[in-house]
Amino acid sequence: MTFQEQISVGIPAELPASKPYDTSVNHAPKRKQILSPDEKKLAIKNALRYFEPRHHKELAAEFSNELETYGRIYMYRFRPDYEMKARPFSEYPGKSDQAKAIMLMIQNNLDYAVAQHPHELITYGGNGAVFQNWAQYLLTMKYLSEMTNEQTLAMYSGHPMGLFPSHANAPRVVVTNGMMIPNYSAPDDWEKFNALGVTQYGQMTAGSYMYIGPQGIVHGTTITVMNAGRKISKNGEGLEGKVFVTSGLGGMSGAQPKAGNIAGCITICTEINPKAVHTRHSQGWVDEVLTDIDSLIERVQKAKQTKETVSLAYLGNVVDVWEKFADKDIFIDLGSDQTSLHNPWAGGYYPVGLSLEESNAMMASEPEKFKEKVQESLRRQVSAINRHTAKGTYFFDYGNAFLLESSRAGADVMAKNNIDFRYPSYVQDILGPMCFDYGFGPFRWVCASCDPEDLAKTDAIALSVLEQMAKSAPVEIRQQMEDNIKWISSARENKLVVGSQARILYADAQGRINIAKAFNDAIAKGEIQNVILGRDHHDVSGTDSPYRETSNIYDGSRFTADMAIQNVIGDSFRGATWVSIHNGGGVGWGEVINGGFGMVLDGSEESGKRLKSMLFWDVNNGISRRSWARNDGAVFAIKQAMQSEPLLRVTIPNEVDDAIFTN
Repeated sequence: MTFQEQISVGIPAELPASKPYDTSVNHAPKRKQILSPDEKKLAIKNALRYFEPRHHKELAAEFSNELETYGRIYMYRFRPDYEMKARPFSEYPGKSDQAKAIMLMIQNNLDYAVAQHPHELITYGGNGAVFQNWAQYLLTMKYLSEMTNEQTLAMYSGHPMGLFPSHANAPRVVVTNGMMIPNYSAPDDWEKFNALGVTQYGQMTAGSYMYIGPQGIVHGTTITVMNAGRKISKNGEGLEGKVFVTSGLGGMSGAQPKAGNIAGCITICTEINPKAVHTRHSQGWVDEVLTDIDSLIERVQKAKQTKETVSLAYLGNVVDVWEKFADKDIFIDLGSDQTSLHNPWAGGYYPVGLSLEESNAMMASEPEKFKEKVQESLRRQVSAINRHTAKGTYFFDYGNAFLLESSRAGADVMAKNNIDFRYPSYVQDILGPMCFDYGFGPFRWVCASCDPEDLAKTDAIALSVLEQMAKSAPVEIRQQMEDNIKWISSARENKLVVGSQARILYADAQGRINIAKAFNDAIAKGEIQNVILGRDHHDVSGTDSPYRETSNIYDGSRFTADMAIQNVIGDSFRGATWVSIHNGGGVGWGEVINGGFGMVLDGSEESGKRLKSMLFWDVNNGISRRSWARNDGAVFAIKQAMQSEPLLRVTIPNEVDDAIFTN
């Protein structure tokens, strides 16, 4: 069969041959056994729902074996034989160009060059899944190949519930992931209900089909590192010769060394998984690989002397680096951590003193002992970090639940008031007040043609728009404009593309609207083909996360999730092609609610109306919430928005003088 025919088949009527376990691919660690015998039977019955009864006996034995061996039912037998990658949207079968664009994005999320554990349908973060199993993938692609612009596909945590009648201006797909009853969002709840096959962890952009490889975070990481450098800068000096230590090269964490290179520092990024190190090195995201810590020290000292910009991957544990550098009195200027500590007990963090293989075995067979090892490792890591910060190192939490899990492990991370952490979140110190409050966040696009020349043209269009806007930009946002102009000017030479022809930059509402309108006009003129807009959920409006996106909200509402829910509802009737709402992305199951969107630009007048309506709301919803929390930058930004749009009326907070409380 042709590729188009295979996509259209869905779940085959006859069973394909079993597939051998491919050891050349990076696989998810075995999940711990958490189901009772009756629950395992239920998990198998749940999986068999996708198949005709005549196949149940054979598949029941196979799925039982997968459940026992891997802790999940992935249905490896049904993994398609065609190459998993984004193709030009015109190559997909179907009646709707919007649906074809979504198929492109789904396949990009599962591209071997993009996905962390592609055979387990996990894109990044250790458990950020596009689907729970391969039957869901096959059925979803079939539905999309049949969809018209008068239908909407409902996706329940990876399961395609079905195509429902709607209308042309409705979203083509509505995605929910992990939307649990609130009291069932503990880590073991995820383990249990995911093993049962009834929910999944969609991360932020995995289960919403908007992941674009490490580039998706490299820009935000670059902005963070650059501004962290400005915070420690004396007399306006840059980051030349300064050392940035962090960890994690799997999934999106590969962005860190690339961001360090763009920012101009010496980056040390540790990683315990050799396959992840090899992947990032072969893709050019890290310059050099070292396996001996003494050689690492020697290489860093040489780079410091010559003020060389270089990224170094250390194949080993980050705790050893923090401790050895402290013992040898090697000064670290900037420090952070980007291991997947939202998932600490199932491969998100590997404890010092254990190899990768030992950890993977222990987390499945002795989960309580593994938890003790992780918490012991976190205490050691924090102790070493504290030794460095006492000498002047600027350490910030990168929103991966590092400080949260360290505090739960009893590490010395609390401030003197024993309420706050002693170190700031990067959102509290950098992205919140400098970017999010002003509406600047991760605006991204994908060229549906998969043509590098289209990407080059969109880069040029975006640069032209930003340069024009910068001429009259208020002083409050001039630095943000300059940083993004510098970014997009050098984006191509930095070789950021992995998988689809995609780009990201930070822009405010007006910037996003102006760039999107320029794209739509270029499509209408035939200069480029269709463009898919989106963003990371890590943005101004999309995510309620008290330890990350909304950590600089100080009116007591940072633990509420109204903003994210309002965001996705508002996007859905203002023109988004698809919308998604998730529990758990970025910082952990039960710790965050985040929403996102995708929008296909096709050059039509209707597309132009939708982009203006939706993008204006998508940003200003969050600015209004941040303004109501009395964030000065957001108050400024929402007043600017009201001046530009007469129909916008937002409640502005009145300031309260603390002097009234003196009696």
